[in-house]
Amino acid sequence: MKQSQRYLALDVLRGMTIALMITVNTPGSWQYIYAPLRHASWHGCTPTDLVFPFFLFVAGVSMFFSFGKYGGALNSESLKRLGRRTLLIFVIGLFLNSFPQWSHDFSTLRIMGVLQRIALAYGIGSLIVLSAPRKYIPFIGGGILLIYWGILAWFGGAEPYSLEGNAVIPFDKAILGEQHLYTGFGIPFDPEGLLSTVPAIVTVLLGYLTGVIIKNTERAKVPGRLALYGLITTVIGRFWGVIFPINKPLWTSSYVLYTAGLAALFLALLVFIIDIKGYKKWTSFFVVFGVNPLFIYALSGLWARTLGILIKVETADGSVVRGSAWLYQNIFVPIAGNMNGSLLYALTHIFFFWLIGYVLYKRKIFIKV
Repeated sequence: MKQSQRYLALDVLRGMTIALMITVNTPGSWQYIYAPLRHASWHGCTPTDLVFPFFLFVAGVSMFFSFGKYGGALNSESLKRLGRRTLLIFVIGLFLNSFPQWSHDFSTLRIMGVLQRIALAYGIGSLIVLSAPRKYIPFIGGGILLIYWGILAWFGGAEPYSLEGNAVIPFDKAILGEQHLYTGFGIPFDPEGLLSTVPAIVTVLLGYLTGVIIKNTERAKVPGRLALYGLITTVIGRFWGVIFPINKPLWTSSYVLYTAGLAALFLALLVFIIDIKGYKKWTSFFVVFGVNPLFIYALSGLWARTLGILIKVETADGSVVRGSAWLYQNIFVPIAGNMNGSLLYALTHIFFFWLIGYVLYKRKIFIKV
């Protein structure tokens, strides 16, 4: 395998993150979810809290290899492509937030979201790596994390890392407007808001630097180098978390390092198993997700909103329920009970979208979102 070729492990890890994102986003019931499939209530990190940063991390790794076509520099062609892709991903996120558009109250439209964060983190991260000398990227990333820590520490309330007292809320209110923020925490606070997207850029940059390691390391030594890099980064993030808590909703600087380190460790394991030892037969399931990741994720979001908003079913007692609730209660609960039925509902969606992805994969259709 030539060093310039992309490692299969990257597609597998990307596919794993998409499969898990769909799993945690589409339970049969939000009341019945196994603990590992729940986000931490505030501080802390569950397996589910690793999924999103892992995706951004892999996006950064892939960025290093894909930018070779631009000569690693910012020019009119690269700027045009990046601008178009960033805008497209952001607009798709807005489309999902407002779906169905004909009945949505746009005065309360949530502006940010997962796809919007991906768009901004990828777009700004791309501008940095294409315009700054590579040797300065670690310092730029470190500076961003330290500045973000300072903003939260100095401009927050008496408890600057709490839900009510963090500096993210007033910043996002001022820029986006309170009525356009997520309210799932009980107050207007967006876990994918503008200010907390800034450190997410560093997650992408750390992935990019991982690509540098992979490119410049002898193939057989890549897993070891990645493991060392991941271990050091994880430990630094864990110790920083003592004074700046690891927190996904705030996307704290310690969370950035901790999750990126774990992503590098996991990637090291996958590279060793798949690309060094050659155990590849099991990977095809995840590769299907990994080669059309954002399209499949966006499609799953559109389907979930269709089931939950547009499709209504009248029950025997005359009441009307959401299509998703009807499927869960009438098909999955009788088969597996409340808890396992909720999980089975999510896994069925995984299989459904895998079939769509498989058809695209076999026909060599790769939708670049």
